[in-house]
Amino acid sequence: MTAVPLRADHRRTRSRVERPADRELIAFNTSATGAADRGSFSVKVTDEAGELVGGLAAWTWGGPCGIELLWVREDSREDGWGSKIIRTAEAEARRRGCDRVAVSSFTFQAPGFYQRHGYVETGRTLGIPGGYADVHMFKSPAWDSTSSGRP
Repeated sequence: MTAVPLRADHRRTRSRVERPADRELIAFNTSATGAADRGSFSVKVTDEAGELVGGLAAWTWGGPCGIELLWVREDSREDGWGSKIIRTAEAEARRRGCDRVAVSSFTFQAPGFYQRHGYVETGRTLGIPGGYADVHMFKSPAWDSTSSGRP
């Protein structure tokens, strides 16, 4: 094999790099763990005009569910939509056989929100721009609001 110079591409090239790499990584992970039940789902709330009020994107694989993002429009944040969205996502995760949920939230975002819903901090990644941290949290359901999140 002839070596070629490496270069960074300033455009995101999902189809040329990430998709083939995703396929190979999924095959490797499935082979190593035996867990092939990979999936994803979303929860979406719209207003009467069809505009997005809030939503969540998550993945499931081999028992865990991972929340990739949860967002609620600023003018709707006091209406309880975040709680309704996360409860709906947890119900879907349970329906899919998940026994735990993981999420990360920057300290300037909503770690307190997740903690109020039973998520327990498991670690932090320091050095986020602005002096912030990424808070990693976990919930192992008894799945109710009184759960400590601990296994």
